[in-house]
Amino acid sequence: MKHRVSSKANRSAVSLDQAVLHFARAFPQLGQAKASAELKKQGHAVSASGVRYIWKKHNLETAYKRLKTVLRAPDGATAKLSLQQREILKRGDASRRIARKAQLGLDNEGGTSSGDRRDQIILAAAQLFVKHGYSGTAVRDIADRVGMLPGSVYHYYPSKEDLFVAIHREGFRRLLQNIQEAIRGASDPWERLELACAEHINDVAAGNPISQVTATGLFAIYETRLQRRLRSDRENFEQLFRQLIADLDLPDGTDRSLFRLALLGSLNWTHVWYKTGKKTPREIAAQLISTSRTKRGASAAADGLGVA
Repeated sequence: MKHRVSSKANRSAVSLDQAVLHFARAFPQLGQAKASAELKKQGHAVSASGVRYIWKKHNLETAYKRLKTVLRAPDGATAKLSLQQREILKRGDASRRIARKAQLGLDNEGGTSSGDRRDQIILAAAQLFVKHGYSGTAVRDIADRVGMLPGSVYHYYPSKEDLFVAIHREGFRRLLQNIQEAIRGASDPWERLELACAEHINDVAAGNPISQVTATGLFAIYETRLQRRLRSDRENFEQLFRQLIADLDLPDGTDRSLFRLALLGSLNWTHVWYKTGKKTPREIAAQLISTSRTKRGASAAADGLGVA
């Protein structure tokens, strides 16, 4: 009897996997929240995190990977891709070129394009900033890592400060892109905030060197001039969280700015204490949001009872 139950459960799991994978191939650009909602309409009880678990199991956790799977299909799907899907592939291809150069060693061939050189310099600088810190890294160190003379690095970035700002700009661009992809299709404001928090934690705590430098910049104190140059990129990032929090149904009188600052402080600090193999970014985000909702629910109840 136990064997029959186990077999039935296994068949159910396989069926759910197949449904999630079929949806990924049919709608590769859609995020996990939208996939979960659509699959539920088809009779498959699977949460957004469940969709992501199955995607990760099959190496499909990003829109880029799902689109690549579509391209490998034998029916010649290239012509069917939308402009948005082509842009996702283009950005993904560029990011992977940078990562591949970091893993294989940066070549010093004369045929390297200006754009590639900039990417190489940014990645090498980020790796050294993570290892030695901003003040502990010299332009000569960066030049040595990419096989260039220091003067050649200055040709692309006039100063180490310019290079540091460029890394942050690229890091914030990626972070915003990842969060926007994660929340696409989710309609519940609290779920959208939780998904955004999970992506934020994943990016700043477990991301690549560019993401890690950006994460440090989220709470590090730099000299005034450098702070001013980083401000616009940080503002664009914080504006996304302002909007997510503005959409929440919070008790009257809640200071949403204070709520946002406290939440971002908690998220940014995960860069210091996060350890892989324990709680996942999604589990940490779920706990943070659950605690926030519980506290605000208790506060609202106390206000209704006239409790000081």
